[in-house]
Amino acid sequence: MSKADNPSNKNNQSDPKSPDNVVDIFTRRKVKDPENNPIVRLAPELDGIEMLYSNDVNKEKMFSMKILCWALRRNGEVEAMVPWLSRLVSAANLKDPLNGHWEGYYDSRHERLFYEAPVHKIVELEGAASYFHEIEEKAEESTVIQEIPDNIGTHAVMTSNSFQSVTLTQITSWRLFADGQIKAMIADTEKIDATPVLAGDECLYPIQEKPEFKYFFHHIIANKIKAGDPEAMAAFSRLLDQ
Repeated sequence: MSKADNPSNKNNQSDPKSPDNVVDIFTRRKVKDPENNPIVRLAPELDGIEMLYSNDVNKEKMFSMKILCWALRRNGEVEAMVPWLSRLVSAANLKDPLNGHWEGYYDSRHERLFYEAPVHKIVELEGAASYFHEIEEKAEESTVIQEIPDNIGTHAVMTSNSFQSVTLTQITSWRLFADGQIKAMIADTEKIDATPVLAGDECLYPIQEKPEFKYFFHHIIANKIKAGDPEAMAAFSRLLDQ
């Protein structure tokens, strides 16, 4: 995959966060506080589209990572979201200890590199947001607006003894709340009444509320860490040194 194209050059539009450009997708009125631009809807990525990124340690390499979902913000922006370090973040705004850089999106089925959200996802998100708008506008901030399953095998790393030992737990789902927060849900093993545990199950709770929670890892890396893979362990150690 060539890195000759710079994604920052692909969009010549004015800054979407500029106060003059931030418009409420529902009312079509300018938003008074452009910083208050919460996520209002999620659409799972189900077609294998990936995020591409590079870092300063491996300048000649391009890495790929599965996208969890696409998110619609109140001003109409649509972004790819990935679990990154300790948060779910916009792919285009990722930051990591090795100075990671977003390089675009890749559709392996069509061998296509691109830099904007796919039209079909924009249509899906805007349609769903419009359909549920009246209900969601009346919701309390703590109300769960939407819950999507984790379909990319995200794991949470937890430790209570400064990484002398760690526990890797699979994320079951992600909940979007009315205030725009997105929380990763894992199962409380003592409250599981039936299996499989699915999105919406009463045994689920937000991993971010646990003080033991530290990072998110893709399932491939998580399994390598579980197996003691030297390269994965070395990368994990570099992360802990930051």
